[in-house]
Amino acid sequence: MTEVERAGEQPGEAQSETGTPVRGPGATTGGTDPTGAAADGGRGRRRITELAVVAAVAYALDLITKIVVVEKLEGHDPIEVIGTWLRFQAVRNPGAAFGIGEALTVVFTVIAAAVIVVIVRIARKLYSTPWAVALGLLLGGALGNLTDRVFRSPGMFQGHVVDFIAPAHFAVFNLADSAIVCGGVLIVLLSFRGLDPDGSVHRD
Repeated sequence: MTEVERAGEQPGEAQSETGTPVRGPGATTGGTDPTGAAADGGRGRRRITELAVVAAVAYALDLITKIVVVEKLEGHDPIEVIGTWLRFQAVRNPGAAFGIGEALTVVFTVIAAAVIVVIVRIARKLYSTPWAVALGLLLGGALGNLTDRVFRSPGMFQGHVVDFIAPAHFAVFNLADSAIVCGGVLIVLLSFRGLDPDGSVHRD
């Protein structure tokens, strides 16, 4: 091999007698880093764990508070938290969040299930932590209210949701409703900033 041919070799590779490049121990192939991890365009790992943790916390808090409300508050007088401005009052709600659409219980059950499916599909391309938090809140809230609709009376897929947070001059709601609203507001803010679930930023 001439000096000119040796100068054309890439770092980390040698050439066989036939002239075919041979990778050395420190060389890497396209699409992987030195540790063997697949390249992903610099977006880092997917944020499924963050989404799952936020959803689990939101769901657990909603479930626990509803159990306490049913056992300790249902059938009793409301508890005044901040005078008449905020009370805890057990209410069974057949409608959507904040008592909307009381005659459409089954419809809202189907919608909640559809929302969960959509979030799971988006999670496959989720590389943004803020989006993981927002979708986790939506998922936890949707699961919380869906659990009520499936398992509570008067029947499967027609169950009434347990609400208990009663501000003055406002509808009674629960922690699942709060999680859904917070998640929705965060998604709107992220969209205005141009941040997509896959971590990319677009400018209109």
